[in-house]
Amino acid sequence: MNEPSLNDTMRRDDPEVEIKLRPGRFDDFIGQARVRERIELSVAAAKGRNDVLGHLLLVGPPGLGKTTLAHIVADAMGSELRTTSGPVIDKPGDLAGLLTNLERGDVLFIDEIHRLPRTVEEYLYSAMEDYVIDIVIDQGPNARSVRLNLQEFTLIGATTRSGLLTAPLRSRFGLTNRLNYYGLDELTAIALRSARILNVDMEDDGAREIAGRSRGTPRITNNLLRWVRDYAQVRANNRITQDIADQALCMLDIDRYGLDEMDKKILSTMIEKFSGGPVGINSLSVSVGEEPGTIEEVYEPFLIQEGYLKRTPQGRVVTALGYERFGLKAPPASGELFAE
Repeated sequence: MNEPSLNDTMRRDDPEVEIKLRPGRFDDFIGQARVRERIELSVAAAKGRNDVLGHLLLVGPPGLGKTTLAHIVADAMGSELRTTSGPVIDKPGDLAGLLTNLERGDVLFIDEIHRLPRTVEEYLYSAMEDYVIDIVIDQGPNARSVRLNLQEFTLIGATTRSGLLTAPLRSRFGLTNRLNYYGLDELTAIALRSARILNVDMEDDGAREIAGRSRGTPRITNNLLRWVRDYAQVRANNRITQDIADQALCMLDIDRYGLDEMDKKILSTMIEKFSGGPVGINSLSVSVGEEPGTIEEVYEPFLIQEGYLKRTPQGRVVTALGYERFGLKAPPASGELFAE
């Protein structure tokens, strides 16, 4: 029987546990110090004026805390939070229903906002600027436009692909915040905090071992912690040490650099079948048996950030560090491919 992979573990989110581990206040939110400070200041200023908070855009890879920040903002403002996602709103009537049910100061959180249909997105322009929305009723000669007045609200948009946002939509957000991958110390603190909430007996070195394999992402830290907790319960008397965390994560085939089975398969395939590259995304996709979009959105960001992979105009190329992880030396000529 195959052991679960890192991405299987990432997908096994327990909503109740996620809510339990989610920070409820700015003071409890670890990391993203500059983003947190800017948003906290905006919230304090809006509350001081008894005003509605301006619209916020949160940009960054999955699992870095965009949804958590939306919950914290709504709670700090004493407002109701309504959540949805771009793909769910497929016609203007869906958006109108959401907007007309908002009270003054409520927060509407739209995850993956870049996936809003263009016909729906255009209705957001007047809603965000003037708090009105024009709905067309009937068709043909009987068609007429009805203007609906909305309560002042705050829109928080979250996106993993900011380049897909249109300029008109992006310009209507008063404050854009980019969330970056977390450092080792921050992830260690998150692991220790989550362990206390889950009543897990874990040493600092155990937390650091988990953090070091979390790909810079708090969501992965919490998911790996739950896996290590299960391992320790069955095989280690419910105590997580560095050695126990290492053994548990090795069962998931996650090495000490955070590379999982698919990461290593991508790199080894490029080295063995394509001489390290350059190779196009479609050829790579067929070779490893994974969708191109999944490779680009799930695996490549980490491999590129850690320096194992590089994109060039000709295609993907394995770097010298990528070769080193397999105990190999990069071919001399490959260095010429690393330049953009």
